[in-house]
Amino acid sequence: MKKKFLALLISAAVSLSAIPYQALAYSTTVQKVTVVNTVNFRDQPSTSGARIRYLQPGEVLDIVSTPNDSWLQVKDSSGKVGYVSSSASYVKFTDVKVPAQPNGKIVSSVSFRTGPSTDDSRIRYLQAGELVLVMEQVNAYWYKVQDKNDVVGYVSTSDQYIDTDFGQAAEPEEPLFQSPPNATIVSSVSFRTGPSTDADRMRYLQKGEKVLVLNKTSANWYNVQDQNGVIGYVSTSSQYITTTFVEPYKLLDPAVAAQKVIDAGMKYLGVPYEFGSSRSDTSTFDCSDFVRQAYIDGIGQVLPGDSRSQGAYVTSVGKTTTDWHQLKKGDLLFFMSSKGYGASNYVGIDKSKETITHVGLYLGDGKMLHTYSTASGGVHVENIAGSQWELRFLYGGSTY
Repeated sequence: MKKKFLALLISAAVSLSAIPYQALAYSTTVQKVTVVNTVNFRDQPSTSGARIRYLQPGEVLDIVSTPNDSWLQVKDSSGKVGYVSSSASYVKFTDVKVPAQPNGKIVSSVSFRTGPSTDDSRIRYLQAGELVLVMEQVNAYWYKVQDKNDVVGYVSTSDQYIDTDFGQAAEPEEPLFQSPPNATIVSSVSFRTGPSTDADRMRYLQKGEKVLVLNKTSANWYNVQDQNGVIGYVSTSSQYITTTFVEPYKLLDPAVAAQKVIDAGMKYLGVPYEFGSSRSDTSTFDCSDFVRQAYIDGIGQVLPGDSRSQGAYVTSVGKTTTDWHQLKKGDLLFFMSSKGYGASNYVGIDKSKETITHVGLYLGDGKMLHTYSTASGGVHVENIAGSQWELRFLYGGSTY
């Protein structure tokens, strides 16, 4: 019984640390322990462990883990972590209501019912834009949720009615995926921050180094990525570099090129998600692997292999915007990690300092094509406006 509350306790503790004061209307119940008689607080789950201090009757402790049937790992009010006997002679278990962060948003008006069935009474209609706390997925059709008034009921799981990340792990930071190089440095040459000899030199690229030419910005400059993932500019002169790079997509009208990329991406609808998917096959995708493949298939343009490098490349092209409404079809959108479903969770965040954790392909009309989790169903189309993605959006732009 003690163990089944552990995951919920840890989840609630993380939510509590991240949520601002005004969002504390949502709550969940976790189990804590109250000291009933003076007992040793030790540094190990054993009577041979060193005593940190004596715990006094009335102290309330957070449960960190249950290493065995005789000991609890707990945290006291000062934040000190240690071990205490689980014997009822010393502690009692208490259910405590604690604040929790909403993890769902109502997309369109939907019945909020007393049970997981359309036969159960309707409490009220949840309205579009309301934030809720999804507590449990009862079955394929129903979530158990709590509204901002602390009322618990049931709502359809259909994404027609609710947008939620319940049951989905947060996106981990994506590792660097180096696309295969297509160029070799012939002799030492300046690697610069811009396509000009006036731009700062980051370093010298050395003879024999392999690089990925991403674009030819003019007759004199290539935009390249080195094998450390750094993106910059190098002279196109054959005195310094030899490459197999070609840019047939530049012969296309931009609108035609964008549609070709979108059409190529749509052919992968439903392909399963896999974090860190192989860049050499199309049986699974993570977010950056998917958009990279759409560009390769659609117009033959090879992008960097990971979302952060793709973002750096789009920035280097210089056609970016922090307003997703200004994006054009075929542009890439870049997102930060989730801070919650409420706009208040993003107040005061300096997005220019946030790390890119996700990328998608803009379809126009407020929709994007992307993949981000197993639970989301793999590659799919999703609305941006009013969703978590609008809150998490950093910037977007063209790749050419």
